Amino acid sequence: MARPRVVLDSNALLMPFQFRVNLDAELARLLGDCDIYVPAPIVRELERIAKRSRRAKAALALAAKYRAYEAQGPGDAAVIEAAEALSAHVVTNDRELTRILRERRIPRITLRSKTHLVLEP
Repeated sequence: MARPRVVLDSNALLMPFQFRVNLDAELARLLGDCDIYVPAPIVRELERIAKRSRRAKAALALAAKYRAYEAQGPGDAAVIEAAEALSAHVVTNDRELTRILRERRIPRITLRSKTHLVLEP
């Protein structure tokens, strides 16, 4: 059986530095061993923000340890494209992106109580 795949958006990469959530441990708890991807536009977005934010700089370093996914378009569109192409879950706390993912029936993983991740169908 194929390993689950996960796509991270920019706020997912910021979670460990805002809320002290261990992304790797939480994803392993929810899905077991999984392949984690970061769309290239998300990396570029973090690069722009990192010039003025320490958290974004740390999130950029974290993103480097995951697989890059070449996608077109801006952040949210790239996340959706990657999730659909990879049949992946998306980790996000962005309300608008969550709404779109729900409409497209893409599984979501969100932060609950600022302490742990939960899987939404």
